[in-house]
Amino acid sequence: MKTIKLLLTTNVENLGIVGEVVQVKPGFARNYLLPRGMAADPTDGNIARLAERRKEVEEQMKKLRSEQEAMITRMKEVEVTLMRSANEQGVLFGGVSQHDIAEAIREEGYAIEDRAVRVGEQIKRLDSYEIPIVLANDLKTEIKLWVVSDKPAEQLNPEGEGEEGEGESEEAPEGEGAEEAAVAES
Repeated sequence: MKTIKLLLTTNVENLGIVGEVVQVKPGFARNYLLPRGMAADPTDGNIARLAERRKEVEEQMKKLRSEQEAMITRMKEVEVTLMRSANEQGVLFGGVSQHDIAEAIREEGYAIEDRAVRVGEQIKRLDSYEIPIVLANDLKTEIKLWVVSDKPAEQLNPEGEGEEGEGESEEAPEGEGAEEAAVAES
C-alpha cells in the first residue's frame, strides 16, 4: 500500500499534532489535508518553522489533559435527571439522545462534547441508566442518568384502575356462584 509523508500544520484528530511528520494515503493528502492547508511537504525549513508552534500546542494539550483528569474525577458522583413524556408502560414518546444527555451534563457545569457521551442507541424507556463518559482512551467514567416521567405518578397508574380491578375480582366469584347454582338446579 502506497503512502506519502506530510508535515501537519494543524492538529488533525486521530492523526497527529502540529509539526508531526505522518504517513497518509495519497488520496487523503490530495483530497483533504492539502486543500485545507492542514499539511505541507516535510522539508527541513517547514519543520524548523513549525517547531515553536508544536511546543505551544504540546503545552496546551498538557493543560487540557490535566483539566480533563480533574473533571473525570469530579464526575464520578454525577447524577442527571431528564423528564420526558411517556405512556403508561413507561415507553417514551420521543427518545433521549446523546446530545440530550451531554446538554444536561453541561448544565451541571461540566464542559464536555456530545461525542464524549457513549450511548449506543436512543433511550426509549423510563428507567435509570449508567452512561459511559469517555474523554480519552484512558479517561473514562460513568454517570447515573434517571429518565423520569413529566407526569405525576398518579397519572401514570391511576388509583381508579386498582378499584376497577377489585370490582372485577368480586364479580368473578358471583359469576362462578351463578354457574354452580344453574348446575345445581338442573
